[in-house]
Amino acid sequence: MSNKLILVPAVAAAAALVAFSQSQAPITVQVNEVIVPVTVTDDKGRFVSDLDEKDFRIFDEDKEQKISFFSRERNQPVVIGFLVDHSNANRLHWKIFQEATEELIVALMPGEKKYSGYLIGYSTDAELLANTTHDPEKLLEKVRKMKPGGGAALFDAIYMSSTSRNLVKGEPIEPRRVLIIIGDGHDNASKRGLEEVLEIAQRNLVTIYGVSTVAFGFNVAGEKNLTRLAEETGGRVEYPLMGLYKDVSGYLSTPSDEGNYALKVGTGGYASEIAKGMFNAIAKIAGDVTTQYILRYVPENTDQKKAFRKIRVDVNLSNVQVRARKGYYPANP
Repeated sequence: MSNKLILVPAVAAAAALVAFSQSQAPITVQVNEVIVPVTVTDDKGRFVSDLDEKDFRIFDEDKEQKISFFSRERNQPVVIGFLVDHSNANRLHWKIFQEATEELIVALMPGEKKYSGYLIGYSTDAELLANTTHDPEKLLEKVRKMKPGGGAALFDAIYMSSTSRNLVKGEPIEPRRVLIIIGDGHDNASKRGLEEVLEIAQRNLVTIYGVSTVAFGFNVAGEKNLTRLAEETGGRVEYPLMGLYKDVSGYLSTPSDEGNYALKVGTGGYASEIAKGMFNAIAKIAGDVTTQYILRYVPENTDQKKAFRKIRVDVNLSNVQVRARKGYYPANP
């Protein structure tokens, strides 16, 4: 019988590592530091990567804390979960998002041991297609075989990422944990709910990013889910198909049999615009994952009765955007 590792919450929001031995007896290791990955960008969206510890202030429930650890080293160890929506909703542009997933895996898993990843596909059910590994080819092989169809169990996929995969020694301190959702955020098949999976992601110190599959001119109710999951955990959502027509005149004044599209499907212009949008989205997500500051602190006063504690990170610069997790859970449920 092989050992299985799962993620569980821990004191002061640093997730415990739990290993099941041959007898299924859990061994728990806990630490009491709060770990806060931080991304800083300027008003043009470019990464600000030359800040020092003195440039940051961190607040726990509006009380300033002393930073006990600071790092701005690029390409830090990371474990990345790739959650791919292969429901019917993505059938139209499936090949595009399939290729984008492959590009993300190649960009973020160069084959070195400090970079690990796993793959979960979700349609009507969520399935762990490739367990945690350093080898990108194991994920790529599974992505190439995926086919669209069925409903979308996004929330079950997030829950699975936090409960059903093998861990890498040192998580979530080094390596840290990231989820990248390639989908539109809608869910019509999960047994879990948004609040439940958001809490488990926060308890396990997961930063969530999204590559939205929503096309230009469309609105999907799930967009709010994707946005909230990202913003609450310190990530962000990219919309590679939303800019297809922003610089094209005649979007609504060029009639054709397939609709009012200035960029016709099947033409080089359409394919080029999609490729450019996907490239930019992949570059931004990859940049976020590899260009983060890591702050850690030990809370001066942790009220065990308070379910969720808010965090705020300030930077001593104007005209910048700071992205960090909104808070943490100080105790086991």
